Amino acid sequence: MSDQFPTATALVLFSGGQDSATCLAWALQRFGRVEMLGFDYGQRHIIELGCRGQLLDGITSLRPEWAAKLGESHTLEIPTLANISDTALTRDVAIAMGEDGLPNTFVPGRNLVFLTFAAALAYRRGITHIIGGMCETDYSGYPDCRDETIRALQTALNLGMNKPFELHTPLMWLNKADTWKLAHDLGGTALVDLIREYSHTCYLGERGARHAWGYGCGECPACALRAKGWREYVTRTV
Repeated sequence: MSDQFPTATALVLFSGGQDSATCLAWALQRFGRVEMLGFDYGQRHIIELGCRGQLLDGITSLRPEWAAKLGESHTLEIPTLANISDTALTRDVAIAMGEDGLPNTFVPGRNLVFLTFAAALAYRRGITHIIGGMCETDYSGYPDCRDETIRALQTALNLGMNKPFELHTPLMWLNKADTWKLAHDLGGTALVDLIREYSHTCYLGERGARHAWGYGCGECPACALRAKGWREYVTRTV
């Protein structure tokens, strides 16, 4: 099957982070129309949602054909996810490894909930293509980021809603350096610079310090992974 869908609409999980911004550009390259969906679930780094506007303004100015494809931007509030979670993403606690071998930044069921809500919204809007930035190459071991999980959920959503949803995960087999390269392949240096300047990754929601790879505390696992990927990407391109 071709990976180009010039007459179809896609719904992108767009948080304001590096991965989701790259996925948005990926979708704009392939689909005739693209809508976006973000979630406010009581996350400590809720500042990421505020980054979406500047990212969209920048993406719109990069390519007129992309601007013409952008549709509605949705935000869903699901505070219950934070209420039932006891994690470093939803509580003011130190980031650490848990006894189960997973970091305490893991929010149980988060991606399952996100994709289920996305499918419900897509159902209402007549959309069957849903795009997320899940990845099991460079990640923290979250089980709901695994390809097997996403494929199983796609089957469940299709059965439960009687719709032919297709869950696209363009970053699934990429490391962070590859993700930077994909952004460059899609939108050149201008898109890479836009993502560096305006996307947000830091788990602590810090945007005070400016690093070569963007803003963040520079110490949390998300910052460390983004920084490592940036160094590897730059090394490749020098």
